[in-house]
Amino acid sequence: MRREQLAGAARAALGPGRRLEGVEPVAGGSKKGVYRLVMDDGTTAVAYLWAEDENYWPAAEGDHDPADPFSPGLGLDLFEAAHARLDALGVRVPALRLVDREGAHCPADLAIVEDLRGESLQALLARDPAAAAPVMERLRDSLEAMRGHRAPAFGKVAVVDAGAASRGTSCEEVVLDRALRDLAEAAARDPRIGGAHDRLEERLRHLAGTVRPRSRYSLVHGELGPDHVLVDPEGRPVLIDIEGAMYFDVEWEHVFLRIRFDERYERLEADGLDQHRLRFYTLAQRLSLTAGPLRLLDGDFPDRELMAGIAEHNLNEALESVRSPG
Repeated sequence: MRREQLAGAARAALGPGRRLEGVEPVAGGSKKGVYRLVMDDGTTAVAYLWAEDENYWPAAEGDHDPADPFSPGLGLDLFEAAHARLDALGVRVPALRLVDREGAHCPADLAIVEDLRGESLQALLARDPAAAAPVMERLRDSLEAMRGHRAPAFGKVAVVDAGAASRGTSCEEVVLDRALRDLAEAAARDPRIGGAHDRLEERLRHLAGTVRPRSRYSLVHGELGPDHVLVDPEGRPVLIDIEGAMYFDVEWEHVFLRIRFDERYERLEADGLDQHRLRFYTLAQRLSLTAGPLRLLDGDFPDRELMAGIAEHNLNEALESVRSPG
């Protein structure tokens, strides 16, 4: 079925003289289908398909509310807005070949982008850290370009760039609300979090109370791990899974970077970050990275061991924060 749906789109994106020969699922996506399109002359591209049956996450209220900065990055509108903004800043993203929001080719939002057949930054770091070093430097430059692009409001790029308003009065308020929901959800699924619920809530509220107001916000990817960075043939980092890009506190990005890059984060570290925000957002993200994977395991996500490991690691980190609050 997917091959039949994508055949016409592939010809429209890559040229009518070509015939679609193969459709290969690309592993890793949890919110959209990702497929490599292989034409009869060897030309390739990648299709993103935002179809309900491609989303492994259990449905939740507010999933399709772009005014919520933390609603899932679902759909072509969010992707296109983020792609345009990042590209305008000189941040490398896969080149866009075709968009279809009218259902001309598939009964779902569809985008076709260039196929970057090289490895991810995660794979390169594991295989050859020395070869990855210049890519990391370029990624740091991209992050600085994003940090330097400011907006007077926070929220999804598609919302803010259109002049619309997001829910909430501040980044810290939105994060606290989300963290309390994540805490309740994790506590309902794991008795260890349940037993520490009150201490974790007290810690969250205390850390949130140390954050001072801010009125301008930077462009952030939101979930930028080394698996969300591809390396192009010129050794440039290419950001993918960009639908969740938003204007927000830059500290939110750097907490996630520090968690995902671990000891290699020092190559991406930025000056002048707010330490109060870093402490607060670290605990909030630990709870998110506990509750989210546990929620995903309610469904039929295939790589269950990976998700269980992410949840367990971050659960223990969250609990450690109330054993030794610092």
